[in-house]
Amino acid sequence: MKNTYRRLLTLGLLASLAAPVMAQGKPPLKILVGFPPGGSADVLARMVADALKDDFSSVVVDNKPGAAGRIALNLVKASKPDGQTVIVLPSGPMVLFPHVYKKLDYDAVKDFTPISQIARFQFGVVAGPSAGVQSLGEMIAKARANPGASSYGTPGLGTLPHFMGVLMEQSTGITLNHVPFQGGAPANTALLGGHIGYKFDVVSETAELHRTGKARIIAVTGGQRDPQVPEVPTLKESGVNMEATAWFAMYGPAGLTGEALSRLENAMKKIVRDPAMRDKLVKLGYEPIGSGSAELAAAQRADLARWEKPIRATGVQLD
Repeated sequence: MKNTYRRLLTLGLLASLAAPVMAQGKPPLKILVGFPPGGSADVLARMVADALKDDFSSVVVDNKPGAAGRIALNLVKASKPDGQTVIVLPSGPMVLFPHVYKKLDYDAVKDFTPISQIARFQFGVVAGPSAGVQSLGEMIAKARANPGASSYGTPGLGTLPHFMGVLMEQSTGITLNHVPFQGGAPANTALLGGHIGYKFDVVSETAELHRTGKARIIAVTGGQRDPQVPEVPTLKESGVNMEATAWFAMYGPAGLTGEALSRLENAMKKIVRDPAMRDKLVKLGYEPIGSGSAELAAAQRADLARWEKPIRATGVQLD
C-alpha cells in the first residue's frame, strides 16, 4: 500500500511539474472564412494558414459561407477569446454593412478584436467596347453631356464597387445608372456584350480583359498605380480628387487580449513582412501591409466614417 501511495505521489508531482511546460506549448488555430472555397478570401486565408504553421500546433481553415460572410462572423463573435478562433475577411462586412443593413446582428467595432490588416487592394474603372472612350476624362465628359445615359455594372447591390460608383458621382458631379449583377462574371459578360458601358470591380477581375484589349481599365482607385496594370493612371492622376481602397484583415472575438493577442499580432506581422509572402501577395494584386491591432482599428474607424455619406446618399437599406 505504501509503495502504491508513493508511486501515485510521484506521478502527481511529475504531472504538476509538466503542467506549466504544456501550458507554454503552441496552441491550435482555426481560421474561419465566410465565403466558399476558391474565392479570394479563401485563397488568402489558406496562404496565411500555411505561413502560420510554425507558430501554432495546428492551423485549419474552416469555410462557413453564407449571408455575405455574416455567418462566419457570428461564429467568431460567439467563440472564446483565447486566440484559437479567428476570421480572415474583406473590409466590407466591417465598414460597409453597418451602414447598409437595417438590422445587423453584430457590432463591427464592439464584438471583435482587430488583429492585423493583411493587405490592401484597389478597384478599376473599366470601359467596355460600347462606351467608346479611351480615358476617364472622356467618360466624365460623355456622362455630363448625357446625364443618366451611362450605365455601370457591379458584382451586386451594396457592394464596395457599387459605392465606388456612388463616390465617383459625388466627386465629379456626373450621374450614372447602376446595374447590379450576381457577381463579377455576369457583369463582365454584360460589359463585353455592350449591355453596360462601364464596370467597377477589383483590378484582378478585369486585368486579363484589359491586357487582351477586350475592355479597358481607364483608372484605378488607389493612391498609386496598380502593378498589374502599371500603365493605367489613378483617379487623382486623371483629375478626380478621390481615393478608395479595400482590405483583407484578421479579427478575433471581443476580449482577446494579453498573450493570445500578442501571439497572433506578432505572427501576422512576421509572415506578411516575409519577402516570399510579400511576393505572393503582390502577384495576386495586393499591397502587403502586415499591421498590428491598433493600426487595423484605426483603418476600420477611418473607413466606417469615409463610407457613411456615400452610402446614405444612395438610400440603400438591406434587410
